Amino acid sequence: MTRRARLLAAATALAAAAGAAGGASAASTVFWRVSTQEEFLRGTADNVSIDAGGRLLPGPNAEQVVEAGVPFLWSLVRAGGALWVGGGSPGALYRAAPGGAVATVLDGAAGDVQALAAGPGGEVFAATSPDGGIAAFDAGGGRREVFDPEEPYVWALAAAADGTLYAGTGNPGRIYRIPPGGAAALLYDTGAAHVRALAVDAAGRLVAGTGSPGRVLRIDDAGRAFVLVDTNHDEITSIRLAPDGAVLALAAGGAPAPVSAAPPGAAVSAAAPAVTASTSVTVTASVSAAPAPAAVPAAGSAAPSSAAGGAVYRIAADGLWDVVWQSTADTPYDAALDDAGRLIVGTGPDGKIFRVEGRPRTTVLLARAAARQVTRFAAGPGGQLHYATANPGRLHRLATNRAARGVYVSEAHDARTVATWGAIRWRADTPGGSSVRLQTRSGNTAVPGETWSGWSESYGDPSGTAIASPNARYLQWRALFAAGGAAPALFSVTAAYLPRNLAPEVTQVTVHPPGRVNLRAFPADPPIAGLDAERDPAAPPPAAGTAQAPSVGRQVYRKGLQSFGWEARDPNGDPLRFEIRYREETAAEWRVLKRDLTTRLFTWDTTSTPDGAYVVRVVASDAEANAPRRALTALRDTAPFDVDNTPPRIVVESETPSGNGRLVRLRVSDAQSTLARVEYTVDAETWQALYPADGIADEREERFDVTVTAAELERLVLRATDAMRNTATAGVR
Repeated sequence: MTRRARLLAAATALAAAAGAAGGASAASTVFWRVSTQEEFLRGTADNVSIDAGGRLLPGPNAEQVVEAGVPFLWSLVRAGGALWVGGGSPGALYRAAPGGAVATVLDGAAGDVQALAAGPGGEVFAATSPDGGIAAFDAGGGRREVFDPEEPYVWALAAAADGTLYAGTGNPGRIYRIPPGGAAALLYDTGAAHVRALAVDAAGRLVAGTGSPGRVLRIDDAGRAFVLVDTNHDEITSIRLAPDGAVLALAAGGAPAPVSAAPPGAAVSAAAPAVTASTSVTVTASVSAAPAPAAVPAAGSAAPSSAAGGAVYRIAADGLWDVVWQSTADTPYDAALDDAGRLIVGTGPDGKIFRVEGRPRTTVLLARAAARQVTRFAAGPGGQLHYATANPGRLHRLATNRAARGVYVSEAHDARTVATWGAIRWRADTPGGSSVRLQTRSGNTAVPGETWSGWSESYGDPSGTAIASPNARYLQWRALFAAGGAAPALFSVTAAYLPRNLAPEVTQVTVHPPGRVNLRAFPADPPIAGLDAERDPAAPPPAAGTAQAPSVGRQVYRKGLQSFGWEARDPNGDPLRFEIRYREETAAEWRVLKRDLTTRLFTWDTTSTPDGAYVVRVVASDAEANAPRRALTALRDTAPFDVDNTPPRIVVESETPSGNGRLVRLRVSDAQSTLARVEYTVDAETWQALYPADGIADEREERFDVTVTAAELERLVLRATDAMRNTATAGVR
């Protein structure tokens, strides 16, 4: 099929949906466009990067080094050119030699290998928890026991240049010093629940991170501690040292961090102001496998704080600190510096790897691992960067070369209702024989799955091709990248569709008390709100899909007027217009009171309407936004109400002597409504209420008695008012 034919087919499909006799569709085509970095970030990428300008490009590869037989890898260290990685459960330790051979050093241990440290002599120290200890392993597989603490957890290890080993424990959080060939001794009791991270700086001083509370401390050889940062977070998950002497502390959970410790006007360290992970983000997804389902950590596993989010603190050598990265959604586990000195942060629960760079600092989403957590980094010569993951447990090397192929999958777009798909088009640059091809699939569940359609055949024409996926509520597309002599780039994708038209709803109709109306707000000559058919020109236009309420002022009473108010909505967001109809309660035929209303208030002048019980109907229509044959309506009726403009009738039935006065008997009746009040006066000033002879005013005709003196009889005036405020007066003579 030629390009022109494909475009014609797409246009024909949309036109048919708008005008055919099948299911109704809205008249306006909707265009789903994805073109910005923020929009592309809602999808998932495999070997595809997203730069700050919103371009999709082939990203770097990630080479798997170790496929662990355990779900969690918590610790990683480089020693003698080899990589040692440990985790659980059960506890396991692996050694990946420089040539690529992987050996299992420890398997089936009771506790997870939570911490590793490389000694100066080539040994690797490993700590297992809970109820474990510390052992030393050499490259030949030899093992010796080092320390078995009283505390159930050993979370952190650090080795000094002279071979001294430091161990941080949990429950309680203590730090032990273990000299080469010597016995372990308590160096410092932090008073915290856990010591989660340790590092030895260039001056030989120990830096520790604690949990509950989350603090960073510097401890000297004499066991004297100084708090560098008392964070708002639950725990410090990692401590890393920068070449310039700065300390990088990763904090997890708790409240967001302040951006700096410097007081107003004070000098600030070389670090730039903190940025969050959502600012100027570039994405480079570099792992081809899909993320595995989360596994449940075993008892004692090194899972971080359950609260999401965290921050990275940079503590300069002079003690001033800044927050250089933070997020409310991603929890940081570990950090590293690449060969250019840029900060790399590994997080969970979505396995994201961020890079912080530039001045002012921007945050780049460098990679998204095929795991829930990126737990530890190990930087190596030549810019190599290895990282360990959990859920599942794997060790990867992040490559520097770009992938030859990549896949990007968009978010599932919700059309809000079943839609007819039109054409899809995209803008791309494909130099040197490279290519970008698109596919689509559709379904009626928010999460794509086996009930969705399969991926369509590739669309090869970027200027527009009719979407082949079946009509449904949700649509998703994916882009297939193939590099040739140069890398392709995708700039934007646009998909057109027609949502099915859904009927509007009139959710409520209110009949206001008779005569109770509102004035318009602040007019020079106050008219009655809703009484005229035209929309108030001073009022704003109605919002899409809603009925606009007129601007109303104070409430007043006007005899003979009846107001109605209603609530209405349209699921498609179409503008609505209303028609008001009425009928007598006992009649079948509806008559039109007013057409083409845009407000949700109408006032009916009933003064020329015969008395009776009536029903009003509000009809809502979306015809303004739809083709005539596709327009839909909704209606709602009121309960019957009375229209009564005739006053009651007062009949004096008799006048007879009664003691020293005169007894007047009268009959009061009303043809339409009940009697609200009957009263009399003999001085034209004070009115006295009369009560029915049977004690209750519940009928349209009641009898009343009033006794007055003979002199008062000449001045007696009777007054009756019905429920609709119609009033009649009468005298006796």
